[in-house]
Amino acid sequence: MNIDNAKSQMRKGMLEYCILLLLHRESSYATDIIQRLKEAKLIVVEGTLYPLLTRLKNDQLLSYEWRESTQGPPRKYYTLTPEGQNILQQLNEAWSELSHTVGVLRTQ
Repeated sequence: MNIDNAKSQMRKGMLEYCILLLLHRESSYATDIIQRLKEAKLIVVEGTLYPLLTRLKNDQLLSYEWRESTQGPPRKYYTLTPEGQNILQQLNEAWSELSHTVGVLRTQ
């Protein structure tokens, strides 16, 4: 088993969920999302994040608005749509079930 590949696949599977969790708390722009993910030890590069944000937007889970910035050009801030909130709730339930299952299996 290639442990690095397994860990990478686990992180990749959690990335959408983590982004929805971050945006549930507040609207954010991509650079801030990357920074917050790094702080949580989930390293993501722009080349991975931007296509994912676009896909989530195309799936109508996110919307965005342009906001003026004091540090350069306007920034695109992403926020959850009502459908995104609904999907996040379903993912929260799935995570709880999965976490419970893994916890049970780890203690057997």
